[in-house]
Amino acid sequence: MFKLSVLDKTSFFLVLLGALNWGTIGILNFNFIYFLVGGSPFILRIIYVLVFLSAIDLLYLLVKGNVIKVKS
Repeated sequence: MFKLSVLDKTSFFLVLLGALNWGTIGILNFNFIYFLVGGSPFILRIIYVLVFLSAIDLLYLLVKGNVIKVKS
């Protein structure tokens, strides 16, 4: 087991938030993030980019932690 950094914990939170947002869009046709930021397209785009970068960080965390076995 390894210790999670603040960045990793933040990444988990943002990816979870993104997943919940996509779930509410699919089930209820309601964009929760759009509602939270008051419809500002610039802030909405920043949040989506942060969720994307967080997903990349979590993929790196999985590979680094040998959760996914990568053949060399």
